[in-house]
Amino acid sequence: MPELPEVETILQNMKPCLMGRSFGKIDVNRPNLRTPFPAGLATIPLHHPIIALRRRAKYILIDFQHGWSLLIHLGMSGRLFIDPTIFAPASRKHEHLVFWTNDDQRIAFVDARRFGMVALFRTDEESQQPQLAHLGIEPLSPHFTADYLYGLCRTIRMPLKTALLDQRKIVGLGNIYVCEALFRAGLHPQREAKSLTQQDAVRLHHAIIEILDAAIKAGGSTLRDYVHTDGTPGAFQNLHLVYGREGEPCPSCTQAARQRLIERITQNGRSTFFCPHCQKNKENA
Repeated sequence: MPELPEVETILQNMKPCLMGRSFGKIDVNRPNLRTPFPAGLATIPLHHPIIALRRRAKYILIDFQHGWSLLIHLGMSGRLFIDPTIFAPASRKHEHLVFWTNDDQRIAFVDARRFGMVALFRTDEESQQPQLAHLGIEPLSPHFTADYLYGLCRTIRMPLKTALLDQRKIVGLGNIYVCEALFRAGLHPQREAKSLTQQDAVRLHHAIIEILDAAIKAGGSTLRDYVHTDGTPGAFQNLHLVYGREGEPCPSCTQAARQRLIERITQNGRSTFFCPHCQKNKENA
């Protein structure tokens, strides 16, 4: 599933071709994805200027001047492609939704597994939307500080990695970037969140910000389905230090002339990658 850096990359690609423009036509090619497409999707957003494009967690939000907002979630395999009409293909496989702008841009929502979703709601009712109502803090917001992270973790009696993946606490972090941040902070993924010290929280906060910023600059990670809006892949997968590298030498241990390999365990059905030497579990020491 695309995580915060991938969704942010797509959002930034969308802004130049959508801000201030409007949709002249919307083709709805099937009745639903994970949920039914909202009533009025093909008509309500038409011919009204787009005044804002935002990201909340892993959701893309498009605000229209007439007080409506469109929410897009890419799910597991969703992609958004932007094509000038003159170069646009007739259609792509699994192309379920197509937006046509008033200046001949074509934005196609392609989703092979159909786990994505689209919602349409009054902008002033955003806080009541079930997808958005219970989301936690944005990790790139100024309110997300090391002190905030420390205070949050002190209330959580669950493994650290599980806590960081909980979108009710911190949004946008997924499996890739949590594994990478924990490695850079030297924290074991199974350590109880409540056990973090203030120094641990400072290191973890720094690692989260650093990893997200670097991933956005690299255009996200392409492992399977994710691509930019022009179809090109992201590049951050080439900079992963632990994710997907089970059995490979730990880069920190190799630099220190030690022989340690990256290990993989399963937590809540998801693979966790870490170095057992660099990320010792102090609770079990």
